[in-house]
Amino acid sequence: MSLDNGIDAVADPSRERPLALIPRPLHLQRDRGQLLLPVAGRIVCGSAVDQELGSVLSGQLTDTIQQATGMVWDHSRGQAWNGAISLDLEQKLGPQEYLLSIADQGERRPIVDIRGGDGQGLRWGVQTLRQIIMQCGPVLPALHIQDRPAYPTRIYSLDVTRGRVPTMDWLRHWADILALYKFNQLQLYSEHTMAFPGMSEAWRGTSPLEPGQITDFDDYCARLGIELVPSISTFGHHYTNLRTRGFRDLGEFPEQADRPYSFIERQEHHTINVNHPQALAFSTGLIDAYAPLMRTRNFNIGGDETFDLGKGRSRQDGSSKNPADMYADYLISLCDHLHAQGRHPMFWGDVAVSMPKVLDRLPKDCTLLNWLYDPQVEPDKVALVASTGARQVVCSAVHAWNLLLPAIDDAWNNISRLSRYGIQYGAVGAMVTDWGDYGHINDPRMSLPGMSYAAQCFWNPDDDDRAQVDRDMGLLIYGDATGDYLPALIQAGSSAVFGWEDMVRYWELDDGHGGLNQDVADFLASALPGMNGLNSSADVREARRNMLMALRNRFEQVDQRDALLVDAAARMGRAAAECRADARRTLQAQLMAVHGQRLFNALGRSLAVRHGVLPGAKDAMADGDLADALEIWFESYATVWRQVSRESELGRIASVIWGFADILRKG
Repeated sequence: MSLDNGIDAVADPSRERPLALIPRPLHLQRDRGQLLLPVAGRIVCGSAVDQELGSVLSGQLTDTIQQATGMVWDHSRGQAWNGAISLDLEQKLGPQEYLLSIADQGERRPIVDIRGGDGQGLRWGVQTLRQIIMQCGPVLPALHIQDRPAYPTRIYSLDVTRGRVPTMDWLRHWADILALYKFNQLQLYSEHTMAFPGMSEAWRGTSPLEPGQITDFDDYCARLGIELVPSISTFGHHYTNLRTRGFRDLGEFPEQADRPYSFIERQEHHTINVNHPQALAFSTGLIDAYAPLMRTRNFNIGGDETFDLGKGRSRQDGSSKNPADMYADYLISLCDHLHAQGRHPMFWGDVAVSMPKVLDRLPKDCTLLNWLYDPQVEPDKVALVASTGARQVVCSAVHAWNLLLPAIDDAWNNISRLSRYGIQYGAVGAMVTDWGDYGHINDPRMSLPGMSYAAQCFWNPDDDDRAQVDRDMGLLIYGDATGDYLPALIQAGSSAVFGWEDMVRYWELDDGHGGLNQDVADFLASALPGMNGLNSSADVREARRNMLMALRNRFEQVDQRDALLVDAAARMGRAAAECRADARRTLQAQLMAVHGQRLFNALGRSLAVRHGVLPGAKDAMADGDLADALEIWFESYATVWRQVSRESELGRIASVIWGFADILRKG
């Protein structure tokens, strides 16, 4: 039937195709037929829709229609205008709820009607329609959707401090993706890579984010319906800050400030001495510099992994407080500071959960971010926080840190399980974290699977059909109609023998002067199954051999894993040939990671032979070739890094890669 507004109904069920939607709607009814969008259509917003919101949503839709079909559409407001797509509010719907109908409703009636219970609900309906248009072009399936999220707050936390600082273009691109998949909060985690006043000694050489860039990005996120929330360390994780001349005296162990730089120590040490008379002023100064750059009233003050608290200067100062009281008093002081400004404190919950005394003292008008990253996570810690009446957000992870290739199975298991527990115990929100420990070698594009899993599980944790989610992800994220791209990426991510984490651990057993780094050795004895403890009389070579012995079973699988990596790269390449051009942009980063992992695996086996862990004779020529290959790979890796990140601390990764190349050439 031909309509006056140029819309044609095509009743041909045989041409219907499966729809990939992330997250999948709660209720979707497919009807018979397909409907052809007009060549020159119009989007009309109802008068109840905020003008700025209507402009943003109309712009998103017209851009998506043009990209998917080449057609140029108009947009307008008010009942006087006819449109093929109608956007309006519906009081009968709940918060963030929406209705989306695609149907032949007769002459002079819209073909697509989206109603939101509020502005957010209307926004999510538009994102669903955009996903449909991206797949179907101008020929839309007739359907009816009624949908709403399980978690009102769905958060992505992005590390922009531990070696990789993203470009603003990439941050805007990432925000676009988060908006498309219905996240409504983004936290930017920083320790020292904001250009804070008076702290240039800490942020120099890190390509820091500037205040104007954050303010502009806040405006950008707000237009997308994303709340940009500041997230900083306030008394734990101050490794770089507490190594400076200007601030080292604030630390628990200022005498360690001149030790050689260490990725491992950056994660394990450098907590502020909370009893220092200038400590609170330092922490509140960071808050006061960062908070005004964003319109939100929320602020994540960190407070996690305060490993050194009460062990150094704070203990020597003669304080009678135990670490639990020190922690609680300082956290409460920071919360009070934020409350006085009308802001809402959020903080990581690991310390409080591990110390019931702290948990009992927490102010109730805060949000505890309960991070639990174990792929086999159990509900006990979520239940514990719920039993206190504390407001909590459950926090899972994309499981990509310290890896060239993501641990996608771990991400699914962690995110899907924890999302269900959060609903069960009344969590007010869900977060997925994206960290960059050990220099942030993981390319941000490796986080797309974890991000997609979180989008689905935060929206509807009971819909846990992973096979369906993977199929939808393959189509939407990678544009892959073959269904093989994601399985190949999962295979590649499961084929590491000697990963970046192993390389850093091996490298940093040397204290920088040829001696054994006892702190790293002690850390590995507790973190690496099968590694025996080492006393101070052990040398670096003995410690490294001990570590490689703990990994021996892996090294015996290098050839098998190498074949799997080669196969995965070939499968990804074949699938990418069928993908959309924009989806193929991730291929270079992933193939670069696959090739790098092959070289890392070969390096591990070479080291195992050198240390007598595996049989075989050292081949100086082969080792020289591997050294060349590592250096050549790194130059290409650096080029890919710069596509999405500033220079930041890329040189720290280079120093490790080049260091191994030098070891290989020593014979």
